[in-house]
Amino acid sequence: MNRTLRQLLSFEQKFDEKVAFQWFQENWTTSFMFCGLYATVIFLGRFFMREREKLDLRRPLMLWSLSLAVFSIFGAIRTGSYMLHIYSSSGFRQTVCDTDFYSAPVSKFWAYAFTLSKAPELGDTVFIVLRKQRLIFLHWYHHITVLLYTWFSYKDQVAGGGWFMTMNYTVHALMYSYYTARAAGVRMPKICAMVITTLQILQMAMGLTVLALVYYWHHEVHCASNMDNIMWGSLMYLSYLLLFSWFFYQSYLKSEKRKEAKAE
Repeated sequence: MNRTLRQLLSFEQKFDEKVAFQWFQENWTTSFMFCGLYATVIFLGRFFMREREKLDLRRPLMLWSLSLAVFSIFGAIRTGSYMLHIYSSSGFRQTVCDTDFYSAPVSKFWAYAFTLSKAPELGDTVFIVLRKQRLIFLHWYHHITVLLYTWFSYKDQVAGGGWFMTMNYTVHALMYSYYTARAAGVRMPKICAMVITTLQILQMAMGLTVLALVYYWHHEVHCASNMDNIMWGSLMYLSYLLLFSWFFYQSYLKSEKRKEAKAE
């Protein structure tokens, strides 16, 4: 275990982020191709499965979710430790305006891995389609826009990225762990799903706050960003905040009211 950890730390430090930046600056628009293929496969897949029996896929889903859970846990620990260091040494403002996150020995690999991971995460929807579960707008809209915005942001190494990635890693660590348990047949109390959705809502609210602070500070201090990124990021996080809040209401509050009404 210690040897594996040492190898991981060595790999983090040897990772060449300059090559990664160059590739994304030249190829970030490939994300549009991925999104187009994703939408085509998903909606053709739903048409293909319409007259067919749903597939179980519990074991593959469990392994898929477990791999993403482990990846997210490591990412949350490494990026979180970097953000705590910046906060303790330089204060909250620097955590927002910091751009060394993309090149620091502790976090540079995990910033790159996070950006890349938004492409394979599209595979979540494949399980929904093949298992003939309900595919809501929030699900596929979220996957597409996160991929586009993440690749767009990484190439410019914008301020606020440390917050965005650390929050997402942390929420995904919990979310994919929950999915793993569910796929393994473990009966999870409803409160677990409610807590995860609440954390997602808080993540979106914090994302909007960070972008507002980047906008406020990018003229006053070194807080590198651009108006295109701030505008698109704000629209994205605002739409997420509204959609996740509506999902919470529909899934937990409205359903509880219906149960109470039936009980009466």
